[in-house]
Amino acid sequence: MFGWLRSRGEEGEERALQHLRKQGLKLVERNYRIGGGPRRPAGEIDLVLREPDGTLVFVEVRWRAGTAHGGAAASIDAAKRRRLVHAAQHYLLRFASPPHCRFDVVAIDGDRLSWLKGAFDSG
Repeated sequence: MFGWLRSRGEEGEERALQHLRKQGLKLVERNYRIGGGPRRPAGEIDLVLREPDGTLVFVEVRWRAGTAHGGAAASIDAAKRRRLVHAAQHYLLRFASPPHCRFDVVAIDGDRLSWLKGAFDSG
């Protein structure tokens, strides 16, 4: 991957993490990957956080320079959602009794950050 692109993605993840921490969420894990290789994992979750009520939150962070072509949130297609759900299912295997969980998206379009709670489900 291009170095500038990786650093932009890391910058977006850090910005999203700081925003979510301010909302009371606690970081559990960052960049959880399964299968594949470092450049093309079979599934990856950018951030895994926990709400104060115990809900486990799987977060996909998307950054775009602007809102052309639908913006950051619109860039999460069905294949990406399937990979996220697959990685989350794998992550949940570590629990004898899995906690309540949800899938959120933090979309960053230019300087605007939007937190979309429950952006999609596992179905």
